[in-house]
Amino acid sequence: MDILQGIIIGVVQGLTEFLPISSSAHLIFIHNILGVGSSLAFDTFLHMGSLIAVLFFFRKDVYEMIRAWILSVGDIAQGRFVEGFKKDPYKRLAWYVILGTIPVGIVGILFESQVEALFAGALYVPAFFLFVTGTILYLSQRMNSGKVDFNNMGAKESLFMGLGQACAIMPGLSRSGTTIAAGLTIGLNKEFAAKFSFILSIPAILGATVVQLGDIGSALDANLWPVAFGFIAAAVSGYIAIKWVLDLIQNKSLDIFAYYCWAIGIIIFMGSITNLF
Repeated sequence: MDILQGIIIGVVQGLTEFLPISSSAHLIFIHNILGVGSSLAFDTFLHMGSLIAVLFFFRKDVYEMIRAWILSVGDIAQGRFVEGFKKDPYKRLAWYVILGTIPVGIVGILFESQVEALFAGALYVPAFFLFVTGTILYLSQRMNSGKVDFNNMGAKESLFMGLGQACAIMPGLSRSGTTIAAGLTIGLNKEFAAKFSFILSIPAILGATVVQLGDIGSALDANLWPVAFGFIAAAVSGYIAIKWVLDLIQNKSLDIFAYYCWAIGIIIFMGSITNLF
């Protein structure tokens, strides 16, 4: 892998991690198109780039959540947890992010080998699930009531979006697309559904990165510059993608991404079964 290929793959990772079009599917596709294999070191640093993007974009919210969560833990010792939980929306948000992360953690632990087998399978698998992503994204926008926001979100909404994130462990099911669609289906305000989806990605990406860090070994040495530039590209493009989705969902709709998922899913599916790819 050379530096240009590293940048291209980094841009694809950063954009598709937060655009509702599936990073897993597009990384499989781009590796096939460029004719390069993936490495554990490279994948780890791409995820770190995406993590940097979302942490920087929501730095104020992340700071407030961490502060509120620490105070909330103190409330438990003082017997004031329920009171503080009701009064401070950031305390609620912090605990709801933890609650929403539990499903993906369980699925990742119990079905790791099965999911890895799907990633190593034929291209028609992510292509099919990419088509599913477009469908749920399209339908959820037409089912949305928009009554739930930052101030009145509950455990039910956070857990439902967490289940959506757990389903997105499948190659081709977009994490952001599935969680946003889950939020819209259960009545979240469109802008808040996207925001909570991105914040919910933080522990998921962080967990995946921590698990991979211990195993990268010397793999980084052979691809230092492609990895470094890929990391930067993923961080910059990820930040741009977050801003774009929030602007789009507030002022227009996400239908363009549904159409894109359908088109690319059909093209790759047909190409895979005819041995074109």
